[in-house]
Amino acid sequence: MSTGVFRRKGVLMRFILLLSLLLGFAIQAPAQQAAPEISKLDPAMGVNAGAQDNLEWHDVTTWGLEGRILPDQSRLKWFDRLPASAEGKVTTPVWNLSRDSAGMMVRFKTDATAISVHYQLTKNRLGQPHMPATGVSGIDLYARDAEGKWKWVQVTKPDAQEVKAEIIKDLAPGLREYAAYLPLYNGVEFLKIGVAKGSQFEGLAPRPNPIVFYGTSITHGACASRPGMVHTAILGRRLDTPVVNLGFSGNGRMDAAVGEYLVQIDAAAYVVDCLPNMNAEAVTEKCVPLVKQLRAAKPTTPIILVEDRRFTNDWILPAKRDFHTKNHAALRAAYDSLVAEGVKNLHYIPGDHLYGDDTEGATDASHASDLGFMRQADVFEPVLRQALGR
Repeated sequence: MSTGVFRRKGVLMRFILLLSLLLGFAIQAPAQQAAPEISKLDPAMGVNAGAQDNLEWHDVTTWGLEGRILPDQSRLKWFDRLPASAEGKVTTPVWNLSRDSAGMMVRFKTDATAISVHYQLTKNRLGQPHMPATGVSGIDLYARDAEGKWKWVQVTKPDAQEVKAEIIKDLAPGLREYAAYLPLYNGVEFLKIGVAKGSQFEGLAPRPNPIVFYGTSITHGACASRPGMVHTAILGRRLDTPVVNLGFSGNGRMDAAVGEYLVQIDAAAYVVDCLPNMNAEAVTEKCVPLVKQLRAAKPTTPIILVEDRRFTNDWILPAKRDFHTKNHAALRAAYDSLVAEGVKNLHYIPGDHLYGDDTEGATDASHASDLGFMRQADVFEPVLRQALGR
C-alpha cells in the first residue's frame, strides 16, 4: 500500500476522533450545566421570606409556653424539657434528649396580618435522613377559626441555625388566637414572635393540668413532617387541653428516675407508651413498679398503658411479628395484675391498629408518618375522653 494511502487514512482517523470528541461534548454539556434552583421552579419550595424591618418582637419567655414541665425549677437552658436537677438522675441519653423542645407550644393573640419568628436552634443538624427539617427544626403555626377550631396556618422552612423569617402574610383581618409548636428534634436558645408595630398582641399564659405522654421516638415526634402533626399535638388540639411530650428517642423504658419527675406534674392524665423501646422481659420487670409509683403519688389521676405499634412490614417478618406479640402479652399481663390488685382508673390501648391496617402508616416501618400519627390519634382519642370524663 502506498505512503499516500496511509496518510489519507491517518487524516481520516484523526478527523473521526475529533468529530466523536466534539459530539460527545455536545451531548454531555447540558448535563454539566447547573440545574435551576427548585425554589425558582416552585417558589413554595423555597425557605420562608425574611422578616420585615421595624417589627415589634415579643420574647415568649416573658409569658411562658406549654410542654415545659415544672417551670419554677431551675434549668440549664430555658427551653429544656427537664429541669437541671434531672442531670445525673435520669440516664445520660434521656438527659441529652430532654434538651430538645419536642411538644412545647406557645399561644398568643394578635390582629396582625403578618407573623414572623426569630429563633436560634441548638444543633446545626436541621433535618434527618428520614425526617424533614420542617419537623426536626421548624416552628409550626396554627390558629383558631371563627368557630374556635384549631386549623393549620404555616410552618417555617429552616436552612440555618438562626431563623428570622416571616411565616405568613396577607392574613385575613381580625383578632385571633394562635399556637406555635416548637421543633421536635432540635433545641431552642431563644424564640420571639414579630408583628407590625401598632398591632394588637397578647401572650397567653400556659394552661394547667396537661396530659403527660411518656414514650419513645414516636412520642418524641419521629417522623412528623411538622411539629403540629405528632399525635400528642393532634390530641391536644382535639381535646383543647395542654400536653407534655416526654418522648425520648430510643430511651422510653419505664424508668423510675423519669417517674420521679412525672409525679411532680399536676397532670390531667398519664399516658405510658414505652413498649417500642422495650422487650417482654423488661415490660414484666418495670411496668407494674412504674404504675405503682405514679399511683402512690397520684391516687386518682388516670393512667393509660399503650401497647407498641406493630412494624408496618411485620406481616412479612415473622421474628418482628413475634416480638410485638410477646410485648403486647407482657403489657396485658401487667395491666390485668394491677387491676386484680385494685388499681383504679387504669386504662389500656391495644397496639395492633395504631397505624391502620394497610401498611401505609409509617415512614420506615417503625416511625409514624403524618398519616400514622393521625390514625394513632384516632385510636387514643376515645380512650382519653373516657379517662378524662369528657
